[in-house]
Order: sequence, then C-alpha cells, then structure tokens
Amino acid sequence: MKFLVIAVVLLGAAIAEDPLYYRDYHDDVGVALAAKIKAREEAADFDGSRITGGNAAALGAHPHVGGLLITLTDGRTSVCGSSLLSNTRAVTAAHCWRTLLNQATQFVVVLGSLRLFSGGVRITTSSVEVHGNYLSIPLMNDIAMININHVTFTDAIQPIGLPTAQANNNFVGVWAWAAGFGVTGDNVGITTDQFLSEVSLQVITNAVCQQTYGALTVSSSVICVDTTAQRSTCGGDSGGPLWIWSGNQRILIGVTSFGHRDGCQERHPAGFARVTSHLSWIQARL
Repeated sequence: MKFLVIAVVLLGAAIAEDPLYYRDYHDDVGVALAAKIKAREEAADFDGSRITGGNAAALGAHPHVGGLLITLTDGRTSVCGSSLLSNTRAVTAAHCWRTLLNQATQFVVVLGSLRLFSGGVRITTSSVEVHGNYLSIPLMNDIAMININHVTFTDAIQPIGLPTAQANNNFVGVWAWAAGFGVTGDNVGITTDQFLSEVSLQVITNAVCQQTYGALTVSSSVICVDTTAQRSTCGGDSGGPLWIWSGNQRILIGVTSFGHRDGCQERHPAGFARVTSHLSWIQARL
C-alpha cells in the first residue's frame, strides 16, 4: 500500500508539471470540438477560417488525410486525424484510441472530404493496434495503426509514402506540411467553421524542443516544429500528418502528437511521433 501511495503522488506531480496541451485529449479537446464541428457543418457557414495561422485546404491537396470520428465507451463522440498508408491501413496517434481516462470503441475514417460529418468515403472500424510501448503519461510512442476495409484510390484519396529504411535525416530545417480538421486558434467560438486546413511548418532540433517539454517527452522518437510565427497544429489535429515532398512524392515524417498547455498560438513548439523511429513497427503492420 505504501508503494501504491508513493506511485500515485509521483504521477500526480508529473501531471501537475507536464506542459503538454491537455490532461486527457478526449475530455479536454476532442469531445467538445466534435460538437462544434458538427454544428458548424450543419450551419454550412464556410467562411474560410482554418488551422492556426494556416489556409483553407483544397480537396485533393492532402489526399492521404483521413478525419476520424471517434465513439468512446460512454457513447460520446470525439475527433482526430489520420494518414492513409495503403488501401487497408491508416496511421494515427495512440491517444486518439486510448487515453488515461477514456477508451474508444470505434473509428469512422473519413477520406476524400473537406468535412468530417458529411461527404467523402466513410469507413467504420474497431480494428486498431496501439504501439505496445505507448504511454499516455508521460506521452511516449504515441502511434497506432488503423485497419480498414479496402478503399479505392481516387484523385482525392491517395496513400502517403514512408521514408526509406536507410533515411538517416533528422529533417532539421526542412519545411513540412501539416493538415487537419482541428480548431483554428485558442478559445475559438462556435462561430468559426472547422473544415480541413493546412499549414507549413519548419522542423527544429530536439534540443530546442526539449527546452520547453524536457528530454523525457522529447525523446529521439519525437520530431518538433517551430511555431513562433503563430502557425501551428492545434486542438483536434491529433493523429494527422506532418509530411514533406521528396521528388514528386508525399512522404510522412510525423504523426501529430502534442502541443503546449498554454495553447497553440503561444509560440511553443508542437510535437509529433517521428515516423523514421517507428518505421519497422509501421511496416510490419502494412
């Protein structure tokens, strides 16, 4: 009993000091955002507001992006993003499926659409494999594979490529694209629509990112981007892609994982699960 009490106290201290954006993604971000997105889509108020500091994404600009409508065990609906890897596989953040306090029972993967609650190809699945070493606190190995029924590729639905096994590039200084259905800024009201949006972000060193989040959170399996220009991923973008062009191919280098508790407009780095660090895990499940 004594050891259990100590463990609980230490866990509580870790949570209190943790600078990450949320304590529980679904309770703090996903469920409320799902209601906002649904209301805005039903109002059909397509005014062009998008991801923090970013732009409206045209249909087909990110054909690998899949929105996720998430059903939790208590019946609530939450939202995340994902990236299509093949006709039958997509990748997302592990915390979209399971957090410390919440468990999903079902994903609806929305492909080829600028909206979450209508349009596109919609595939329901409960077949999700979370990384075996995933931890929600502290956040580690935040990646999961989604198994879906076969989807036909179109101009608006295409898989994204993976880095090669020989790639040893940490991508520092590279400009990458992120995309998602998340909020367009901190404390944004329901009057702002929530359609697919995009933003270009520059990769920074892990050492710089560790100055904000510490070495435990920013391990070698994490990749971070600069947000000092108030351009960033934000609440609801979890699980979506960070990708670059390599020749004429889109290559996935990160899976949206975390931001700062102060918000996505406060110029703190944003973090992603580094795809090169999880490449063998991903390829074994394709």
